[in-house]
Amino acid sequence: MRASDIDRGRISRPPEKAKVLLAGGAQKNQGFVINKVEMRQYVERKDDQLGDYSLLTVVVETDRGTAEMKYDEGFRGQDALESAVTMLTQYFGLASLINRALIELQRQ
Repeated sequence: MRASDIDRGRISRPPEKAKVLLAGGAQKNQGFVINKVEMRQYVERKDDQLGDYSLLTVVVETDRGTAEMKYDEGFRGQDALESAVTMLTQYFGLASLINRALIELQRQ
């Protein structure tokens, strides 16, 4: 099963960058086993003044399916992925993000 809140055309190619946030721990949550959490950056266009327009997504892989959800988008600069990863891992955002993904998977 695969759930997504993103138009398939926007994520049909490999991302420019990706960073694994959680892997190999087999965390259990709400009856799901969380195998991997990854953040991806898709650069959709470039502007001479504003820089790259990025779509940042989070992929949560579980034993019962995968959810890919939009995390952020816009002109976020060269270090968009790194900044978002830092924000998630330093301020307890990862737990709420996983819960959101599990809700999406339960709806399927």
